[in-house]
Amino acid sequence: MKIAHALLFIGLALLGTASAQKADLILTNGKIWSGESDTKTVTAVAIKGDKIIAAGDGKEIDKHRGPGTRVVDLGGRFAMPGINDSHVHFLGASLTTTQVDLTTAKTVEEAQAAIKKFADENPNAPWIVGFGWQYSIFPNARLPHRNDIDSVVKDRPVFLSAYDGHSAWANSKALEIAEVTKATQFNGFGEIVRDADGEPTGAFKEGAMGLVRRKVPATTDQQRTEALRRGFQNAWTLGITSIQNAHGSESETELFAGLLSKNELGVRTSFAYSVGPQTTQADIDKIALEAKKYTSPMLRVGAIKIAVDGVIESYTAAMLEPYTNKSETSGSPSYTQDQLNNVVRMADKAGLQIYIHAIGDRGVRMALDAFENAIKINGRRDSRFRIEHIETIQAADIERFKELGVIASMEPIHADPATINVWSDNIGFDRTSRAFAWKAFENSGVKLIFSSDFPAAISMSPWRGLHNAVNRQTIDGKPANGWLKQWSVSVSTALTAYTANGAYASFEEKTKGRIAAGMLADIIVLDRDPLTISSADLFKINVTTTIVSGKVVYEK
Repeated sequence: MKIAHALLFIGLALLGTASAQKADLILTNGKIWSGESDTKTVTAVAIKGDKIIAAGDGKEIDKHRGPGTRVVDLGGRFAMPGINDSHVHFLGASLTTTQVDLTTAKTVEEAQAAIKKFADENPNAPWIVGFGWQYSIFPNARLPHRNDIDSVVKDRPVFLSAYDGHSAWANSKALEIAEVTKATQFNGFGEIVRDADGEPTGAFKEGAMGLVRRKVPATTDQQRTEALRRGFQNAWTLGITSIQNAHGSESETELFAGLLSKNELGVRTSFAYSVGPQTTQADIDKIALEAKKYTSPMLRVGAIKIAVDGVIESYTAAMLEPYTNKSETSGSPSYTQDQLNNVVRMADKAGLQIYIHAIGDRGVRMALDAFENAIKINGRRDSRFRIEHIETIQAADIERFKELGVIASMEPIHADPATINVWSDNIGFDRTSRAFAWKAFENSGVKLIFSSDFPAAISMSPWRGLHNAVNRQTIDGKPANGWLKQWSVSVSTALTAYTANGAYASFEEKTKGRIAAGMLADIIVLDRDPLTISSADLFKINVTTTIVSGKVVYEK
């Protein structure tokens, strides 16, 4: 009995010590959305090291204040879990800081002015590289032409990616260096766009972009590392504390690992490695080894990325019916169903998660069929299959997401009214009215996650994405033609899709995505409350403080 009493005394003493644990950082006097329900908020949170040790009211949290505790009075401001960008191309996004940004160009003339300005300001750049041009700036639904660039930059090669990342625009000098001529053939997934005489116009679709891109001087590891550091800074200003990199490779992961070894990895990163139709078992086994190598809370590998089709703007998304304004095509998938089934089956059996880019309704159906086939062959496990984008879908296929346990991974920014006209014209009003069906997925009990897809989008800002997800019809108070509000979601649903659901999508829901004791301390503070402000003002939200692993990394 004496031993039992002694053990009980020690246990109570330890419990008392734990309850009195002193925090390194306390946030108090705020409205802190915990992410545990649509409306649950607390007023204070205590952080020790990289973990949250308590969340509750001010008096309760004050017990964790010690002589070394930093206390931040939020003054009633709104705080929430950090944003998880569940589909981003982060290295590419980071590299855009040294490129021509055409995302705001509304006419060919504005794009030309930006290209010339960049060329003039960078006279020693051997190539002019840029991103972000929109299909809608070219009159009469034409694609860009090399002459559009030649008129402002003729002496140096220019290579510019579209805002969706699936088309490119090059000048005559770039075609010359890449040796792309009338005789050049391309037989992969994509197209060299030609004029009536068969001459390359300077526009390229999908894989054909590589004919020119391979000639663009490669960046060095040092340049990429410096770009990533800038990328982290930008992410923090937007409140992004975690990312899921929607393509990747061993070499790219090593860049992130190098920063992690120096304690400079600024956001939690989960990698999906890109694969193709000819992927072998040996390829899958190699990725599975990488997944065992990288398992830390800051850097993980555990998935593959498959692109089964292209995009609607360039008629490369695989549709079940022909395009409205180009009835001779319905797009073509980049995989046969057998190829897709084979890669999905191998990866699932190896324990890897699978992301499938599918924008057209045929592409989405092919992805669902491949997942169903994998379950039949491998058996059902907690695979957390993902389909990325899902811009168009047949109503009958929405229920299959729930049946097969597939996550709907979507980007509200792709429904931005600033980019939608060409998209809508290509597939017509009927399919447009059934597109980006966020609410339909929510109503069907499907796990919904949101992201940016940047730089294959016009913005990386989750707040512009939130605005689109909630409003659907307006931006800056202006109506968007042809768009219906029926698929919009509530602010809390959208915030959950950017936080807790994103954590679930990378098997990390037990460690991040919510503000609760034991969770990782990734928290952001905003300058206004998204749950109460006018929905028309959601895009105006600014982040004032970003905390990653319990450390304040950004303060405005």
